[in-house]
Amino acid sequence: MTLPANLNVYVSAAMFVLGAYAVALYLGLVVWTFRDVRARTRDVLAQIMATLLVVLFTVPGLIVYLLLRPQHTLAEEYERSLTEEAILQDLEERRVCPNCQRRVEPDFIVCPYCHHQLRLRCVGCGRLLDPTWDVCPYCGLYREQTPLEEGEEESPPSEEALEEAAEEMVSTELEGENPEPEPQVEASQAPAPENATLEE
Repeated sequence: MTLPANLNVYVSAAMFVLGAYAVALYLGLVVWTFRDVRARTRDVLAQIMATLLVVLFTVPGLIVYLLLRPQHTLAEEYERSLTEEAILQDLEERRVCPNCQRRVEPDFIVCPYCHHQLRLRCVGCGRLLDPTWDVCPYCGLYREQTPLEEGEEESPPSEEALEEAAEEMVSTELEGENPEPEPQVEASQAPAPENATLEE
């Protein structure tokens, strides 16, 4: 059996193709590892170590990297954090009364179940305020200047209250000027026995 004269050419072509395939596969594994580790961590040292692991050990290094790589990518972590923030914001919007723990709407001023003060209304701009705020963040009006305190509206004193206060002041002044009647009675009764003894 005679071998074809151009057998060496075929063998060389096959070896070239296999070598090119092996090099392409090797470079592909290195590039894929680098991109994958960049998508999963921002640590530069971890990126370099993972890439060198595949560069030096090829397929066994890739298997080790697959076992040790982070479970989630940065994009997945970011999406997860956005989802958690949305859930937390949804929970915050679902307000509950701090007194009876029943659900209330964000624009409630008083709890309809236990009548607990939930919000205050600013007299400057009319916006709803948290009871713990001491100043309106919308118009800059301080709580001391607002009539709403502890859920009640402050009103100017009535005429009756002013008259009662004036009468109390007058009565206290009169009591301070006039001495008490009891010492006078005792003083008038004290010399009576002496006069009686003198007359006797």
